[in-house]
Amino acid sequence: MSMPFSGGTFDVAYSMNVSMNIEDKPGLYAEIRRVLKPGGWLILSELARGTGGMLQYPTPWAASEATSFLATPDETREGLTAAGFDVVLMRSTRDATLEFGARSRAMVERGEKAPHRSVMLIHEDLAKTAMANTARGVAEGAIEPVEILARKRH
Repeated sequence: MSMPFSGGTFDVAYSMNVSMNIEDKPGLYAEIRRVLKPGGWLILSELARGTGGMLQYPTPWAASEATSFLATPDETREGLTAAGFDVVLMRSTRDATLEFGARSRAMVERGEKAPHRSVMLIHEDLAKTAMANTARGVAEGAIEPVEILARKRH
């Protein structure tokens, strides 16, 4: 895994819903660390593997289990720590995610466009199923949405 940037280039890196597509999380975190300046920040908004329920596929990030690489929040913390980050904050955003999903469904039921139409562009006919599977996963605890703030150790 390699980004086309010199080491120590950035003050902050942000990742939203990326890591669940990447099997090599140690490589991902190491490469992000490489391009951050000393003391730089990594902000993650990710879906993690929860402790309840079964994941149903397709999802917006994977058509099947073979291409889904969800880590638990603890595994994510351990991976970031091993890569040279101090995790300053890790919090669940489950309630906010469920509220957003309810508002989105209400919009669609009123005939309005959903705010997350990019899933429909990518998945076309499977989009509704993928979104429903994700909503079910969050509601049942199979998926745990998290926000993480980590700082590169010097």
